[in-house]
Amino acid sequence: MSKFKHTNHWKWLGGQHYVQVVWLSCLKISILISLLLCSIYSYGQTSNRQTVVGKVISADDKSPLPGVTVSIKGTQSRTQTDANGRFELAAAANSVLQFQYLGYLTKEEPVSNRMIINVSLSPDVQSLEEVTVSVGYGTLKQKEVTSAVAHIDTAQFRQSGARNPLDLIQGKVAGLQVTRTSGSNPNTAVAVQLRGVVSVAGSASPLYVIDGIPGGNMDLLQQDDIESIDVLKDGSGAAIYGSTANAGVILVTTKKGKAGASSFTYNNYVRKEYVARRPNTLSAEEFRDKVNSGEINQQDFGHNTDFYDMLINHSNLSNNHNLAMSGGTSNTNYRASVNYRNLEGISLANTRQEYGARLNINQKGLDDRLNVMLNLATNFNKQNRLGGGGWESEVFKNPTLSNFNDDGSYRFDLISTNEYARLMQETSWRKQQTTSGDFKADLELLPGLKGSVFGSYQRESWNDSQYAPQNSEASLENTDYPGGAWAAKSDFLSESYAFEPTLQYQKLIAEKHNLTAIAGYSYRYYKEEGLSAENRGFINDLFHEDNLGQGTALIDGKASMGSFKNDNTLIAFFGRINYTFNNKYMAQFILRHEGSSRFGDNNKWGNFPAVSVGWTVSEEAFMKDITFVNFLKLRAGYGETGNSGFANNASRVTLGGGGRYLYPDGYYRETYGPNRNPNPNLKWETKRETNIGLDYTLFNSKLSGSIDVFKRTTKDLLDTYTSPQPPYIRDQIYTNVGSISSKGIEVAFSYQAVDKKDFKWTIDLAASTTKNTLDSYSNDIYKVEYANYGTIGGAGALGEAFTTYEGEKVGEFWGKRFAGFTEDGKWLFYNRNGEAVRNDQINYSKDRNLTDLAPIGNAVPKYYLSLTNSFRYKQFDFRVFMRGKFAYDILNTMALSYGNKTWSGNLLKETFTKYKDIDDTYMYSDYYLESGSHWKIDEITIGYTFKLPTRLVKNLRVYATGQNLATITGYSGNDPDLVSDTGIGNPDDNDRRLGIDNRSSYPSTRSFLFGVNLAF
Repeated sequence: MSKFKHTNHWKWLGGQHYVQVVWLSCLKISILISLLLCSIYSYGQTSNRQTVVGKVISADDKSPLPGVTVSIKGTQSRTQTDANGRFELAAAANSVLQFQYLGYLTKEEPVSNRMIINVSLSPDVQSLEEVTVSVGYGTLKQKEVTSAVAHIDTAQFRQSGARNPLDLIQGKVAGLQVTRTSGSNPNTAVAVQLRGVVSVAGSASPLYVIDGIPGGNMDLLQQDDIESIDVLKDGSGAAIYGSTANAGVILVTTKKGKAGASSFTYNNYVRKEYVARRPNTLSAEEFRDKVNSGEINQQDFGHNTDFYDMLINHSNLSNNHNLAMSGGTSNTNYRASVNYRNLEGISLANTRQEYGARLNINQKGLDDRLNVMLNLATNFNKQNRLGGGGWESEVFKNPTLSNFNDDGSYRFDLISTNEYARLMQETSWRKQQTTSGDFKADLELLPGLKGSVFGSYQRESWNDSQYAPQNSEASLENTDYPGGAWAAKSDFLSESYAFEPTLQYQKLIAEKHNLTAIAGYSYRYYKEEGLSAENRGFINDLFHEDNLGQGTALIDGKASMGSFKNDNTLIAFFGRINYTFNNKYMAQFILRHEGSSRFGDNNKWGNFPAVSVGWTVSEEAFMKDITFVNFLKLRAGYGETGNSGFANNASRVTLGGGGRYLYPDGYYRETYGPNRNPNPNLKWETKRETNIGLDYTLFNSKLSGSIDVFKRTTKDLLDTYTSPQPPYIRDQIYTNVGSISSKGIEVAFSYQAVDKKDFKWTIDLAASTTKNTLDSYSNDIYKVEYANYGTIGGAGALGEAFTTYEGEKVGEFWGKRFAGFTEDGKWLFYNRNGEAVRNDQINYSKDRNLTDLAPIGNAVPKYYLSLTNSFRYKQFDFRVFMRGKFAYDILNTMALSYGNKTWSGNLLKETFTKYKDIDDTYMYSDYYLESGSHWKIDEITIGYTFKLPTRLVKNLRVYATGQNLATITGYSGNDPDLVSDTGIGNPDDNDRRLGIDNRSSYPSTRSFLFGVNLAF
């Protein structure tokens, strides 16, 4: 029995083992068969693979196309054509080659045992015509846009080395004024104005939106990272941004990653600057001759000094380096770049050194229904802010003086500043960091329905430090602590947050009705804080500004310290509907409902509507026989925007220090009281704008352009008015009163004059004219008939240059009308009756029924024009960019102050020619108004693109640019292009005033730039 059991057990075990052996054997055989089949298939495939060579050319002009991606369809195997359009790729006989190139239609070619495959690619005409433009919370094809939008991309950017991103589009957008009032100073911003003045005291700056970030910081942008810039010029397009869009909206799109082979680009330039125009003053020898001849009653100190030239940095050399890498697949792609820029101004101690990085990542998921985009950017810069000023003091100093004493030490006096010594001894640095990050996720919820979530964070901080050592002029001449050093430090931090979820629905109905609707919510929060402190009386220079507590002034209670912190919140609900019927009739509707903590309690919320329509006339049947018209569209729009660009807490009562007083307990304590009147009715300025436009493409697409006519009125202007007491505590109140308007015409076109295989010539033009009027400045409560702007400054108390009356044009010079000189050189002016009288007989009343003063000129250019000629001959490219401003006046305050022998220092040479008859004190009149009209050859670029016999280098272009090469003008002062043409007469960020030539203007420079563009 046991044997039987044992036997059965053995059989059972043996049977199981047998099955296992058979199963394993079958598995091994299957694997071997599979491997054998794979080997046979692989061998077949390998044996069928062959080297395919060929050339890719353009079907348009038969020129070779470098950089075309050639891939085996369905595989990762790919290559790119070289500089001559040639490629080489191993491919199986039954595979299909795919040819892809930006701007051209994709083409597929079966190999079919061919070893040579030549391909011609046709331009993707449709994609070239349908340029995508940013319109706020989305994009539209250019042919679908119904509002006034200007689109500028990399091909149109200026090439003279942008200090600010807006330098790239200066003169390129009709109606947009970009003025660098501080010349080439690397640490100053540009003045920007779109379609005239929209505010008196509120913000006049456009809203900048960078990759969707509202209020984006332009310091984060480098020229080589920018893909395009779109300008929303009218209210029908800008209304979707509500109370921050009164001065227009500028949308900046940075370069993004794209699917395809990995690539690298390196862009570099070096720039050298030279003084282009300096004040025409007497040399030391000429000055000495005038003293010896008795023409001027001054002293000859025996030296020969060019003080102006001693402030010039003759060894200046700026350079910029940008390295970018990009690549990825259809599911994941990226672009990353690093940038280094070192800018040296024409002034000593005037530099800006920057380090920056930018990263963009795009990731798709959920069967391509989800797309996530991430942008990160940061910039570190160090600015030497000591230089940049002092020009007026030095250029008009007695040239027979010296900056040095006989023993070689610096010479100081109590009536002027030794600017050269200041630059050599003192320090003033700013260390700044700006960082931003944004995240956007798009999810297709249903067919045609997409949900998006956008969030962003921006942080900007800087640290300023200044020091004047013990032996500096500022320290030696201080009466409280003579010979004691001075130091100061300040810090600033700002943070802004944005969160904007949206829903977008798109539907094509019956092949004719195209509907796109977007609805969203916007939350923005901004806060800033800062600290500053200074001290004096340091007994040594060991610690500079890094040990502020050691100064004697702190012990004596004479040091200063201050800090601040404030914030604001903006919330909005918005929507936009775009409708197109049959590709001919278009309409856009926008509504934004917005509230801000800056507004008064009674006006927390506002509505900003807009509507625009378009008619593609060229799609109509009656246009079919008009063959010279390729595209013709009429546009009309109306929109309302706002201006909330005023101080936080401006609507609330705030407290301020009232001084320290002795309390009954014997201690001195600070007192506080209201320093601002509350205004619960304070609201945003509202701009109402109507725009009519025409877009066209003619003559086989050789000529394309647009024409826009607009009229805008800004109501509820923000300004400070005298308030009655009582009921108000303070005598001033910030409130909404008055209106200002502008109207104008803008023209832009591009003409393909020649389009041959080896030679191309394109002409681009942008022109505009604008009229600005201060319609009213009063209401039932606050009565003000006029406002004065434009402090003249300089010698004599000459007041303001502009008196703007209600109903009159902005920028109107009001003053005396020159009538000649008496025999002894005294001023004569015309009175209201046309009689020549002395200055003491002039009626200076502001009553227009009594005054002898009159409108004597206007500081706002009536016409703007820019012209670009672009040529391409084989591998050479050549571009000439010219621009000008016409029909306006400039007040030459340099001639007013230094063309008069009353001045005790150096003088203009014209003092003894043009102004020789003056033997009187300083006077403001039309005698010193000159035409500012000018035409500038602003930029000439010549480049050469190499065709290298290697696939490693996709593109290599070298170029040279000359900037500010010539100015044709009759104006005798500084470069008229650097005189402010924006605003209403108040000082801008660079302390420049509309139409007033600044006596201490930063030098106009002529620069030469050499650059390299490399792709590999």
